[in-house]
Amino acid sequence: MTTIPPFTGFGLGLRKEHHADFLERHQPVDFVEVISENFMACGGRPLHTLDAVRERHPVALHGVSMSLGSPEGLDRAYLAELGALARRVDPLWVSDHLCWTRLGGHATHDLLPLPYTDEALAACIANVIRAQDVLERPLVVENPSSYVTFPESTMSEWQFLATLARETGCQLLLDVNNVYVSSVNHGFDADEFLAALPVGAVRQIHLAGHSPGPDGLLIDTHDAPVCAEVWQLYARAVARFGPCATMIERDDAIPPLPDLLAELDQAREIAAQESLAPCA
Repeated sequence: MTTIPPFTGFGLGLRKEHHADFLERHQPVDFVEVISENFMACGGRPLHTLDAVRERHPVALHGVSMSLGSPEGLDRAYLAELGALARRVDPLWVSDHLCWTRLGGHATHDLLPLPYTDEALAACIANVIRAQDVLERPLVVENPSSYVTFPESTMSEWQFLATLARETGCQLLLDVNNVYVSSVNHGFDADEFLAALPVGAVRQIHLAGHSPGPDGLLIDTHDAPVCAEVWQLYARAVARFGPCATMIERDDAIPPLPDLLAELDQAREIAAQESLAPCA
């Protein structure tokens, strides 16, 4: 298995609303991230667009269907298609979520939460190792937002993630918005989450917006700008983990590209300020 070369920079999730912007000219981003499934097992215009963007910008592949928490193991056909796409794109890295999305061959298309138990951890470890063997590269695993907890859990989400990284050699995609959303929903300390993750394992950071839901819950909708509380948590994450690739996600109510580029500049400013701050 190859290692992931060092890479820092600031990028955007590439969505079809902005394809023309990226095809017409080079944009002031260091990389783009694409949803893997949108380009798997397909040809024609989607792949031609991705090839053209790849000539100007490094690409990260971000999946939503690997189902790392599935006790029956990973789907071989899915891994084969993802591997073929990775060989074509030569991405910065390949990422997916700490969740399950499949049961008995049926895809739910939802990032469903896991109980944080030894049994679930063993299944995730086996699945991550399998994915890394097939892809021949470390997998980057994201913390999802969650809205329920399980009484069976014997460890915290951050303990689960830290152990998964240690046992498999995978890297972590720290979604700061998801940490904030889950901390509000479940009443834990977001800074305790950050403090438990191994510094060298965090490869990428996601920033996004969320919306209020029922009964005081926050919902990870990706349809709004990053809020002040998430920016503050991002600053503390940068202070802990140092420079790493940071990206803005927007999946609904997608604004014109200049609006997202302005938001990305906020991330650059915060990261620059933290790099100049004296050590505590």
